[in-house]
Amino acid sequence: MSKIDVVRAAMVEAMKAKDKQRKDALSMLLSALKNFEIDKKDHEPITEDEANTVVKKEIKQSQETFDTAPADRDDIREEAAYRLSVYKEFAPEDMSEEQIREVVTAVLAELGIEKPAPSDKGKIMKVLMPKVKGKADGKAVNEILASMMK
Repeated sequence: MSKIDVVRAAMVEAMKAKDKQRKDALSMLLSALKNFEIDKKDHEPITEDEANTVVKKEIKQSQETFDTAPADRDDIREEAAYRLSVYKEFAPEDMSEEQIREVVTAVLAELGIEKPAPSDKGKIMKVLMPKVKGKADGKAVNEILASMMK
């Protein structure tokens, strides 16, 4: 079952349970997934990795909404927090710091770099990011690589 089908089934369950807030959050996620699929140039069904990327993007946008909402606008903050909790149900598990370090170490070995220097960072990231895309936060990967350069 594709991610679109899973989200649609969860939305139908929410509708049957008359849980409007959950249905609305799932409806927004379903729209984002379908829009991505429609916008694809190759007209192929959305892949699992692409769906995970869309879910992560929606999580990031909801987090930004929560973070930038004025302190006195509890309604906006509560809605964003609720959407976050719903979207996280459909997000893939992020890689742990140890797993990211293992991938970084493997990439360094692949490139033949024993002691990474800041000048190597671009070359390393070019090979590293496709391997962790959708599985790890880019900021975390960048911080771990930087710590290994010291």
